Amino acid sequence: MAKVMLRENDGKIYFYFAKKDMEEIIETLEFDSEDNWGGECELSNGETWWIKPGPKKLPKEEVCRKINN
Repeated sequence: MAKVMLRENDGKIYFYFAKKDMEEIIETLEFDSEDNWGGECELSNGETWWIKPGPKKLPKEEVCRKINN
């Protein structure tokens, strides 16, 4: 589990993991509606992470889980 910062800029959603100073763009998202946002997401570096689904309120800090590289 890792605490990350999620923010939106110019229609792209950025995923920032401070511990590794890693900022990537979320390329795909399992759930992408205003009321149900999150689930499995693929980042621009190819990693897959899981974000707890819930209302889309950005920017926010979220505890996420890495699924694979």
